[in-house]
Amino acid sequence: MQRSNAWQPSATLEVVRQRAALLAKVRAFFAARDVLEVDTPVLSHHGVSDVHLENLRTHLAGDPAPYFLQTSPEYAMKRLLAAGSGSIYQLGKVFRDDEQSPRHNPEFTLLEWYRVDYSAADLMQEIAALLQFTIAAPPTQTVRYQDLFIQQLGVDPLADDAVVALRQALSKQPGLAELVTRENDRDTLLDLAMATVIEPRLDAATPTFVTEYPASQAALAQINPNDSRVAQRFELFYGGVELVNGYQELTDAAEQQQRFQRDREQRKALSKPDYPEDTRLLAALENGLPECSGVALGFDRLLMIHLNKSHISEVLPFAIDRA
Repeated sequence: MQRSNAWQPSATLEVVRQRAALLAKVRAFFAARDVLEVDTPVLSHHGVSDVHLENLRTHLAGDPAPYFLQTSPEYAMKRLLAAGSGSIYQLGKVFRDDEQSPRHNPEFTLLEWYRVDYSAADLMQEIAALLQFTIAAPPTQTVRYQDLFIQQLGVDPLADDAVVALRQALSKQPGLAELVTRENDRDTLLDLAMATVIEPRLDAATPTFVTEYPASQAALAQINPNDSRVAQRFELFYGGVELVNGYQELTDAAEQQQRFQRDREQRKALSKPDYPEDTRLLAALENGLPECSGVALGFDRLLMIHLNKSHISEVLPFAIDRA
């Protein structure tokens, strides 16, 4: 009887050792900076409201209410910050209900940290230091979201006529003409342009921060006090992948509740599951979240870049198809 080899690891044992070494380096980086490691629940009463993310759900015996596997430890970590934890980080498993792909596994490892009294610019400097310390990455470069679109597509994403200009520019791209003629949502067109045109043109050898995302894509970031059209949000692209997503964190509970409501309305319009707002996070914000900046970094992607691997399964002990 011939047995399947699916019991074997996805990654080689040498990669498993390299993974352990990188985990140790990350922890050493934060220990040297006196940032507290925390361990928050993976299973929670609340899911995420973001229309671009989906939680995996389960039920516990005797409890009819669903529980959600977390897409990020953000909500729980902010509750710790509001309780007075000071700067914290977490390195652990998160889950997203999405298909396996070269860059994504439904279960993956996320590095998330929050620095009290740090601006977004301060945090970007620390990210650059982390990349240099852990994988000897080269110096970073920074470009504004608006400037990137003007340079690469000749479109100002913040202009009043952005939708028309985006449709015209994207219709010239192979395979996109029919799609964009049916789309009138600016953020959908912006995301499409970023994913299909702009991101592939970024220099994979240079870590690149893209800053000042449109206010409509603020998520949990503050709006720029000097330009209400943009948010204090940034992403970092390196090695051909989106590696980092960071914010100058929103601290206003009322504004957070309004954003949750907008998310729920969008989810309803898209016929997606409706997730009630996380009242415990709102209560923490009402109690007082300190001024801080936070960031999430895909650890598995970092290891892919470090080892020059093309598929996430190559850096996981067991990818989802072998779990």
